[in-house]
Amino acid sequence: MFQANMFEGHHMFDMAPKSSENDSSMLKDDDYETKSGTETMEAQSGDDKDPSEQRPKKKRYHRHTQRQIQDMEAFFKECPHPDDKQRKELSRELGLEPLQVKFWFQNKRTQMKAQHERSENSILKSENERLRAENNRYKEALRNASCPNCGGPAALGEMSFDEQHLRIENVRLREEIDRISGIAAKYVGKPLSSLSNLSPRFPSRSLDLGVSSFGEQSGFVGEMFGATDLLRSVTGPTEADKPMIVEIAVAAMEELMRMAQAGEPLWIHGENNTEQLNEEEYLRTFTRGIGPKHLGMRSEASRESAVVIMNHVNLVEILMDANQWSTIFCGIVSRAMTLEVLSTGVAGNYNGALQVMTAEFQVPSPLVPTRENYFVRYCKQHTDGTWAVVDVSLDSLRPSLLSKCRRRPSGCLIQELPNGYSKVVWVEHIEVDDRSVQNIYRPLVNSGLAFGAKRWVGTLDRQCERLASSMAINIPSGDLCVITTAEGRKSMLKLAERMVMSFCTGVGASTAHAWTTLSTTGSDDVRVMTRKSTDDPGRPPGIVLSAATSFWIPVQSKRMFDFLRDENNRSEWDILSNGGQVQEMAHIANGRDPGNCVSLLRVNSANSSQSNMLILQESCTDSTGSYVIYAPVDISAMNMVLSGGDPDYVALLPSGFAILPDGPGYGPAGILDVGSGGSLLTVAFQILVDSVPTAKLSLGSVATVNSLIKCTVERIKAAVMCDNA
Repeated sequence: MFQANMFEGHHMFDMAPKSSENDSSMLKDDDYETKSGTETMEAQSGDDKDPSEQRPKKKRYHRHTQRQIQDMEAFFKECPHPDDKQRKELSRELGLEPLQVKFWFQNKRTQMKAQHERSENSILKSENERLRAENNRYKEALRNASCPNCGGPAALGEMSFDEQHLRIENVRLREEIDRISGIAAKYVGKPLSSLSNLSPRFPSRSLDLGVSSFGEQSGFVGEMFGATDLLRSVTGPTEADKPMIVEIAVAAMEELMRMAQAGEPLWIHGENNTEQLNEEEYLRTFTRGIGPKHLGMRSEASRESAVVIMNHVNLVEILMDANQWSTIFCGIVSRAMTLEVLSTGVAGNYNGALQVMTAEFQVPSPLVPTRENYFVRYCKQHTDGTWAVVDVSLDSLRPSLLSKCRRRPSGCLIQELPNGYSKVVWVEHIEVDDRSVQNIYRPLVNSGLAFGAKRWVGTLDRQCERLASSMAINIPSGDLCVITTAEGRKSMLKLAERMVMSFCTGVGASTAHAWTTLSTTGSDDVRVMTRKSTDDPGRPPGIVLSAATSFWIPVQSKRMFDFLRDENNRSEWDILSNGGQVQEMAHIANGRDPGNCVSLLRVNSANSSQSNMLILQESCTDSTGSYVIYAPVDISAMNMVLSGGDPDYVALLPSGFAILPDGPGYGPAGILDVGSGGSLLTVAFQILVDSVPTAKLSLGSVATVNSLIKCTVERIKAAVMCDNA
């Protein structure tokens, strides 16, 4: 298939400073002064003394300065066990030897352990005294107790049930104290926050960029510490809430059915053949809603229908499974979680299923704030065979939630068609405070194209085509092949799907991310964040730097998409391909539009001393937006995938482009033509800057990535604007 040589990935930079310092391995820890001292010998004065009677050695201790102690104390609070690299860097900053730093931390840990043990012993002693006093009180009560039958002293074996229960409880409490003490001992020297949550977490120490700081992330799918995260604060419903939730869901289902099927006067024709919700009629028609619109919120309502290549059973299953739902709609749903399932349905299907959920909805740009919702999802099969799935916000049950978005009854009707396809009618009805949206995205958001029904239906239609393509038994004649088996084809599509999901979850303004702006020159500022990747076979280990920028360009979105996905144009914008010729080695079509495909590209290096590289790329487009996403892949790993191997163990760091229209445009005869104006382009890179997960990010790494993304943007603008002229 391919020559089995390896390559490091053209988006892998070794930017961490290297050092040749050695911690003097000839010295043993036991021989080194633990107080960071140095030894000197005083020579005996006079020649009449016996050399064997020389006075003992005196030690001249090196006292640390107040600043050195303060800096090491601050570092200790965040990381009590620094590694070699961290000790070397700290020693350089403080003007100490690495071994001095090492033994200071050893002494500090010993001191903290002793303090912890003294504190723990004091607590245990107090608890033991309390238990002893309690036991003595019970014994005294038992001695004074009388037998209820004869009036004499009660026998020891006739202890009351309550007394037996108390003795058992005492034993249980003692065991619990021992267990907690054992667990706490493992966390000696750690911050108190570590003891409050015994699940493993990485230190929340920010990375010093020299520009500003941003938090680390423990994993790759949205768990950035330090970010304000509304969804994490939401818990499942109480027992008292559940009857109210059922009532809200039933009313929402009734409202959705009428919203999906009604015509005028509820829905009125707007300009250019669009539908608009008559809000006055809506308020008159639906009196059992979730209450009046909140002050400062704007209403968005839209309706869209389409026939999709999927049967109704599979569609319902996707919508009722949070994982499948967020995978299919990964460009819209950045995070989703089912908090509690109140009903699984009846008769072995989802009819009557009811579940409480949280979700975060996004536009693929850090310039558009995400929308977070706490809602109930209800599925019902109606008498005519039509299925309906409805969402409605439960903010009224959590008054403490400061949500900027409310989901009025929204969802879809699914009608089975004779050919196995399904007709879908989608309704989105949202109230939102979107005043923080950047100006260049405001026309798109206000038009409803960013979060409206058209985007949901367009994404669903495209993903149904992709799923149908992935299930094909035979390799279609349109596929360009180094893929010789159906298993290899499925593996390559599965790898591409993971690549797209990783890109989409990392490019938006999710509250799980901590974006930092590098400059303040305008809306096209570069925003960066770091992520720590460990113990994930699907991603290279180390510190990953994500960088993204969004800007407007006066080029139609379809033309922008065609330019970026064409491998023949890659040398015009991809700096890291070094001007090498790009050849498409494999092509999998996965939709009606020729732009919807997965490709395997080979970059033939112009320099004979450099090895060739492989790039996995997926391009996809629908009526509301487009993506071109790619990642360098290891040649031997890709050979394994093409042979039908498991793609989950192929390490990927995707980069790419999200292309959105700048608002609704109108073609001939006033017909809506999305993307007929300019484009909103988001450029995003993910780059491995250090293969050591505990490494500290340098300012040079950030500067290099900033230059890379700025240069890429300038090249794209120059290329497309030249062609446009």
